[in-house]
Amino acid sequence: MSSSPDAPALTVDSARPDDFARIGELTHEVYVGGGLASPEYGVQLRDVAGRSGRAELLVVRDDGGRVAGSVALVLSGDFGEITESDDEAAFRMLVVDPAVQGRGIGELLVNACLDRARAAGKRRVVLSTDRRMTAAQRLYERLGFTRLPERDWHPVPGVELLVYALDL
Repeated sequence: MSSSPDAPALTVDSARPDDFARIGELTHEVYVGGGLASPEYGVQLRDVAGRSGRAELLVVRDDGGRVAGSVALVLSGDFGEITESDDEAAFRMLVVDPAVQGRGIGELLVNACLDRARAAGKRRVVLSTDRRMTAAQRLYERLGFTRLPERDWHPVPGVELLVYALDL
């Protein structure tokens, strides 16, 4: 990614089917390869086509057009797993290529989720994150998300996910 003043502004786009392999590879690399998720979860992380039917997949591309970050925005249905009502949205599997982390891509993706949730009439955005994902937690807190410890959950034994929310 270029940092020159003449570089094109980063934008968030809807993922295309030809992005799915890269999104799956990147998500698996960051979560499983980075020690943030178990290898068993890797199958779900790579199943981008499956989640595309339950979530809006958003991407940010690098200067060469390659996916540099992605997130799955859940505006309806149960893929969010932590929404409690129809007026909540959620996002999952936020990922940024380690080579370009720290350049605002994660924040851009989160803000796009917030904008789309507002446009859909949602009153709150919720998310869950593993305790080990401290950089993500700092981002969420900086953007105004607060902890909802009463909604923390365990998808499998030994894994505790922390819940954060932002009222829109």
